[in-house]
Amino acid sequence: MAKHSLLSELWAFMRVRKKWWLLPIILMLLLVGSLLVFAQGSALAPFIYTVF
Repeated sequence: MAKHSLLSELWAFMRVRKKWWLLPIILMLLLVGSLLVFAQGSALAPFIYTVF
């Protein structure tokens, strides 16, 4: 059995079962998560954390 990444399996799930409404939710979660990770060491961190 070939190993697939999480994103490729998620894409296959959405494509086969027509769950396209999941795509904006996943993209927003990735965007917010990357914003928190990349802004952790910056001077903007206190301002970003107050938003959430």
